[in-house]
Amino acid sequence: MALARFSRSGLRRSIIQNYAAERNVGRLEASAHESPSAYLGSIATGADDLLYLPTTRKVDYSSLWSRGIRTTPQLQFAQAQRVLEDSDSEYESTRYPTLEATRPGEKPRVAVIGSGWAACRFLKGIDTNIYDVVCISPRNHMVFTPLLASTCVGTLEFRSVAEPVSQIQKALAKDPNSYFFLASCKGIDTDKHEVFCEAALDGGQQNNGYQFKVAYDKLVIATGAEPLTFGIKGVQENAFFLREVNHAQEIRKRLLMNLMLSQNPGITEEEKERLLHCVVIGGGPTGVEFSGELSDFIMRDVRERYAHVKNYIRVTLIEANEILSSFDVGLRQYATKHLTKYGVRLVRGVVKEVHPEKIVLSDGSDVPYGLLVWSTGVGPSEFVKSMHLPKSPGGRIGIDEWLRVPSVEDVFALGDCAGFLEQTGKPVLPALAQVAEREGKYLVALFNKIGKESGGKALCMKDIPLGEPFVYKHLGSMASVGRYKALVDLAQSKVPSIFLRSMFLLT
Repeated sequence: MALARFSRSGLRRSIIQNYAAERNVGRLEASAHESPSAYLGSIATGADDLLYLPTTRKVDYSSLWSRGIRTTPQLQFAQAQRVLEDSDSEYESTRYPTLEATRPGEKPRVAVIGSGWAACRFLKGIDTNIYDVVCISPRNHMVFTPLLASTCVGTLEFRSVAEPVSQIQKALAKDPNSYFFLASCKGIDTDKHEVFCEAALDGGQQNNGYQFKVAYDKLVIATGAEPLTFGIKGVQENAFFLREVNHAQEIRKRLLMNLMLSQNPGITEEEKERLLHCVVIGGGPTGVEFSGELSDFIMRDVRERYAHVKNYIRVTLIEANEILSSFDVGLRQYATKHLTKYGVRLVRGVVKEVHPEKIVLSDGSDVPYGLLVWSTGVGPSEFVKSMHLPKSPGGRIGIDEWLRVPSVEDVFALGDCAGFLEQTGKPVLPALAQVAEREGKYLVALFNKIGKESGGKALCMKDIPLGEPFVYKHLGSMASVGRYKALVDLAQSKVPSIFLRSMFLLT
């Protein structure tokens, strides 16, 4: 029992035996037979000697360097604790547990930050015979965002729109030198090729203070973007966003809770109307699709299961300009007529302020609500804003035609967090899933090419020709509007625009 208690302190039973043999302290064994308290007391008297155990000596990693990266000295039985030391660097002021740099003869390591469309398309195609892969993200799955609105009203289950990252790239679960880390990236030292991470809890909204470092040979930044709130007061506190599975879960919970509360006796007519008023801000594809799904939910489920309040529930879509502004005029008109026909009220207006139970528009009018979904586009995240890297117009990470960050070595960026630099002469691409997917497909082909030519290690791809630059061709846009109907705009892909009015078979 005493040995079990001692082993729980972090040292193995073998260490105790080696220690006893080397120090020849038979009194420890004798105390163990007397009583647990006496045994632990004898351990305490020799606590200072534990600092000199040969099995916990510090290891000098300098002989294991594969390049000019200074690694963090660690104990073989490292504890997840920070050891302060004097230094001028922001990150060197703290020692972290570290995934050390690759050694000569080992496969180069690619670190991927993110688990969205771009990151997962890259992970899916990377040749794990050439590279070891490390994925760092506060979520362990990819979300199929086009179908996320359907999960809010029960058309689809949440598991139908999420795919584990370890299923997309099986090496993350099976390869001994490839890892998935549930963490958020807090900083990057591009000179030393290290990423600074913090373990994530609660979908990345909180952390437990445990930090660590990951050394890389090549780095792919695909952290995505964050919803734009335009600095409007009250949005973050009171509105729901629709970008993650947990967002859809919260929307579904609030919607059903309001429906049930509205049936309770004592609820005034005014309060019942407020509870059952669903407001969507933003007339882009996400806002239109969610409004259409809500309309279907009201027509098919609420009228049958919540008959007592079926005449109170309504949907309002607020947009400053026209809905689906990037679509053809004819498609916009069709979407407007269809949504209006099935009970969605369209309002032109600009939100000035958001309160817990009402929205204040710029014209001074108030809009009471029970559920508020905010979908007004995306912008750079706080992490991207904090990075000292060149920025493209709009604040994204600046990249060249090969998706490289040109001011640093071995760093690439793609997806919603990246955009072409002005000197490339290319416009910043829209924050669409097909853009991210296409960039991931291009970059993985580039990585596999340079890996086969021995350019996978850090600072080893300078003399390798990269081939053709990335060129994006838009394949069209689609938005569902409810009732199993959708709009498809193929004008930019040189195919005539068409209406799709057939049922989608979701498999």
